[in-house]
Amino acid sequence: MSGDLHARLRAATAAAHEGLERDLDWETRVATLPGYRDLLARFRGFHAAYEPAIGTGLGDGAFFDPRRRLAKIDADLAHLGLDASAVAALPAPARPRFDGPAPALGALYVLEGSTLGGRVIGRRIAALHGLDVDGLAYYRAHGPATGPMWAAFRDRLETVADAAALTEAAVATFEAMRDWLCGRSAERVRAA
Repeated sequence: MSGDLHARLRAATAAAHEGLERDLDWETRVATLPGYRDLLARFRGFHAAYEPAIGTGLGDGAFFDPRRRLAKIDADLAHLGLDASAVAALPAPARPRFDGPAPALGALYVLEGSTLGGRVIGRRIAALHGLDVDGLAYYRAHGPATGPMWAAFRDRLETVADAAALTEAAVATFEAMRDWLCGRSAERVRAA
């Protein structure tokens, strides 16, 4: 395929991305420390299901392993008072299956793209709750390497031959994340 695949992917996923951002209402959810912790717990479940599936689908640990953020979420949750057994008991959605690199990159597009906006969200959470590095590892993402890692990810996107599988997986991942973070399953966890 020729052209800017990233631009086409962004356009194709715009509605799903906007739906997630609208329904997530992150500012309200992080307004309190318990709300922030609950949102991190939901992200933890999502990453626990998706990171292993993406890793398997990509089959390229050198590229993907530095992008994993599950351990960062776990560190944040520990800082916010959850012990290891409580973290391990958190619910997660069903693990997806990605048959090959194109769909795995589509799912990773959603997770890796969140590192950019996460820096803004992290600064807001830090200001609200007096957190610094501890408690914000997930939102700090890759730290100073976030920009270069995003550029390397975009370069990798341009090597994908199956743009349809890439796009389908990205849209499905946005929708799954929206359902997990904002849907009824999230409401059941908050009520428990």
